[in-house]
Amino acid sequence: MPRSFVPTSAMSRRRFLAATGALSLGAALTACGGDSDSSAAAKPVSQADIDKAMKTPTQLTFWTWVPDIQKEIALFERQYPAIKVKVVNAGQGVAHYTKLRTALKAGSGAPDLAQIEYQAIPTFTITDSLLDLSPYGASALKDKFVDWTWGQVSGPDGEVWAIPQDTGPMGMLYRKDIFDRHGIQVPTTWDEFADAARALHKAAPDVYLTNLAANEHAAWHGLLWQAGAKPYTVSGKSDLSVDVDGAVSKKLGEYWGGLAKEGVISTDPDFTDGWYAGFNKGKYATWLTAAWGPAFLSGSAKATAGNWRAAPLPQWDAAKPASGNWGGSTTAALRSTKNPVAAARFAQFLNSDPASAKMFATEQFFFPATKSLLAAPGFTGEAPAFYGGQKVNQVFADISDTVSTAFQWPPFLDQAATDWTETVGKSLADRSDTVAALGAWQSRLTAYAKKQGFTVKES
Repeated sequence: MPRSFVPTSAMSRRRFLAATGALSLGAALTACGGDSDSSAAAKPVSQADIDKAMKTPTQLTFWTWVPDIQKEIALFERQYPAIKVKVVNAGQGVAHYTKLRTALKAGSGAPDLAQIEYQAIPTFTITDSLLDLSPYGASALKDKFVDWTWGQVSGPDGEVWAIPQDTGPMGMLYRKDIFDRHGIQVPTTWDEFADAARALHKAAPDVYLTNLAANEHAAWHGLLWQAGAKPYTVSGKSDLSVDVDGAVSKKLGEYWGGLAKEGVISTDPDFTDGWYAGFNKGKYATWLTAAWGPAFLSGSAKATAGNWRAAPLPQWDAAKPASGNWGGSTTAALRSTKNPVAAARFAQFLNSDPASAKMFATEQFFFPATKSLLAAPGFTGEAPAFYGGQKVNQVFADISDTVSTAFQWPPFLDQAATDWTETVGKSLADRSDTVAALGAWQSRLTAYAKKQGFTVKES
């Protein structure tokens, strides 16, 4: 089995956190910025100043949950021997972000750099907590990364808030043996998917075409992304559009809520013992997941080895292939760093240097954000036995090209996630009215945003 499909326990834990979008960024978020003006155009730092800084003995502190990242850091320190990087694992998900926010608020104890997931970036930019990396040469890296990832880390005025590290374009893993047994063709549209769900469950009442976890807002956001929804639009520091119950969202609500009501899909909570058992016992015939899913599943459903295959998500419009993203993270420098040049250059090197980027794919099993790796035969040509020799990396590399660049996250994702679980997620689990639940989600988010000082435009 190829190395990138041999998950470790550390990788599995990392994927779990990325998958669930585990964030707790505090209810006390305000719409105001920091105590200094970040609106002024950033001035480029000269190459002479960069060269001087990179030859000056410096220690950077980097908060990250990535296992064995010291291997990538060693490449950086070899090229810049004057710079030493101290790695601190401040926790994962909730713990990581809570400690980071607390240190920033206290004005001391924050690192020079931190691992930040794409969906968390707006929470830190809205409070002016991230260093704009564009004056330090980051803008020149734009073409090295998948277009939609750059859209996630850049600002409207050319700011670069972080450097992409890994991604999670969404596709469909499916049980070929179950499909073959019941004469199911791989669905290419959501209508075909619904028909297959009904037919399969009628023929095999203990089997569901898929499980849409009622506790998994991240998957729902990914499906919104694929469908072309724009649930959140942030403008400036205080203007926010909330549209989680618009026409596109209602289309998803009617579709998934309808299938849940019919009882032809399951809504079991994910990353639980029962959910793992479901995969191993053949309860779920597909998993609508991200590019990290193949490695994760191969370590979590070993009893099903050889039976799985990968395909793009079914489409709303087959003539316009589209997907969303679920998971992935970046390296960001904190605005409070005393070593902005070294921090900025480290973030860039870590994720754009070819050897370092490749190491993330082969050592930590991350799905790449760089175009070069996604086109490399050594990566796309892997044919893991767990997937019957299919070139799964190639499938997801192709899917990555179909992810829209337009999707935005809110500056309070933790609240959006909680409210989704208590409204939309609950409706799926209860087999109640999901469209009505979308309205409740909209109302709760709008009220919260206004309470935090945002000027809110509703759908």
